[in-house]
Parts: sequence; structure tokens; C-alpha cells
Amino acid sequence: MSITQQYLLDSHRARSLGEPGPPAPGTEDWKVVREWRDARHFRAALAGRPVRHRLRDVLGRSRWPA
Repeated sequence: MSITQQYLLDSHRARSLGEPGPPAPGTEDWKVVREWRDARHFRAALAGRPVRHRLRDVLGRSRWPA
């Protein structure tokens, strides 16, 4: 069963029971990524390592070469 089919089945079941429907697939993806990144930064800070912003560092280097 695909994600879309499961979502439609859950939506139908919730509607028939009068409950609020589930969130659409993919609506929470950025929230999960942000929480994962924050946890990684927190673990680095606890371990005494510098918190790195890898994507920002790479983009900064490519924009202004030394």
C-alpha cells in the first residue's frame, strides 16, 4: 500500500468516525529535518566540538573564493 492510499484510508476512517483527519504526507518533513539538525548541533556542543554549518560553509566558499 502506498503512502497516498494509506492517507486516503486514514482520512476516510477519521471522517466516518467524526475525528480530525491525519496530516497530509510530507507536511512534517522540514520539521523533522530541523529537529535532527538541532539535535546534532546540541550533541556537538555537549562534546565540546564546534557546531558546524556544513551547507552554509560550502555555499560561502563557492560564492567567494579565496
